[in-house]
Amino acid sequence: MRLPLWPLAAVFGLMPLWWLLGGLHLMWPAGGLILGVVLLSRGRVRLPTGAGLWLLLLSIVVISVVRLDRVSGLPMALLRLGFLTTALIVYLYVYTAACEGAAWQRLCAPLALYWLGMIALGWIGVVKPTFAITTPTEIALPDAIVGNRGLRALVHSHATEYNPLSRNPYYRTAAPYPYTNNWGTAFAVLTPCMMAYLTSVRIGTLRTAVLVSLPFALVPAFMTLNRGMFIGLGGGLLYLALRALLRGDVRLILSLTAVAVLIWIATLLIPVGALISNRVNNTDSTTDRADLYVQTLQAVWRSPLLGYGGPRMVDTTQATEPLGTQGQLWLIIYSYGIPALLLLLAFLALIAWRTTAAVSTPGKWLSAVPMIALVITPFYGYTDVNLSLMFYAFALAIAALDGPINRQPPTLARKPAMPAPATG
Repeated sequence: MRLPLWPLAAVFGLMPLWWLLGGLHLMWPAGGLILGVVLLSRGRVRLPTGAGLWLLLLSIVVISVVRLDRVSGLPMALLRLGFLTTALIVYLYVYTAACEGAAWQRLCAPLALYWLGMIALGWIGVVKPTFAITTPTEIALPDAIVGNRGLRALVHSHATEYNPLSRNPYYRTAAPYPYTNNWGTAFAVLTPCMMAYLTSVRIGTLRTAVLVSLPFALVPAFMTLNRGMFIGLGGGLLYLALRALLRGDVRLILSLTAVAVLIWIATLLIPVGALISNRVNNTDSTTDRADLYVQTLQAVWRSPLLGYGGPRMVDTTQATEPLGTQGQLWLIIYSYGIPALLLLLAFLALIAWRTTAAVSTPGKWLSAVPMIALVITPFYGYTDVNLSLMFYAFALAIAALDGPINRQPPTLARKPAMPAPATG
């Protein structure tokens, strides 16, 4: 019996519901637990590329808990561990389902539904930027937990991020995430996934919805004013462009051209360049980040092997954020030490290397995801729901390379019962 796909649909496809209830982030590891139980109930699980490296990373994260300086830091430390573990479970689950022959169209559907939900919530921030609700989860939790700024941001659902202390404040797209940088990371990661979906699935209502959503997605994306999002996505598109030019891949060149034209048209309607320039000129975030990075590195040399168990506030930096934040690189190296960072980079590099073997257009689009992850690692953290999105894409790409997958003969290319694969 094949792995059921309903758990993936429930966890990823129902994302807007979990956000409205306030449990999307805090309860995400519970979704991973459900996936893990279903997966393990089938007995032996085959480990895909890089899974061993991630297990080593998880072992360091568990041990680093002893480095916490206070008990109050334990809930967030456990939540981060939950995100890291859930990502691996998603990787194993999707990989196993694909190798068992799950229909490609159905296997990709939860990720496509997540994308559509994220774009819809992003538009709430565009239409009504002040939208916010006190969620049932927020009401149910004790004051001791909700009083924690980091935990409250996870359960109090709001459409945008707004900093009234900025010299020129903007409402920036955030929902379903607590911070706009998380939204930008998800957009950069999911864009190539949706292009892989569109170039592999030929018919269907969901495909039509994803296709229509692409131009509409650019409005909330541009309203994030995320420099890291543009850098990450730009790096992934540049990587694909170089692959296409070196190999004379006409199909990939055409799909890249379509994306580039769409973005160019959007910039004619939305002065994103001017908005970002204005934000840069009216914020101290670049200076604050630089100071934070310097002090984070200085602290790492005092605890290089296990880090400090998690980010810590100090009064010696100009920034208002703790050491070990403002980038996945800094979170990992500060919280868990240099070996953990090396394992993270080795894992991403290994996935990037393996996916260079992809020969189909969908597979090549998926190969951009590890490159995007590597590019944004110094700038944005993704030990959150976004890590599971990345691992979902990794699983699709690696499973299509390892096989077997539910391939379709060319003569049946338009029959929905036999979906196309992601890679050759």
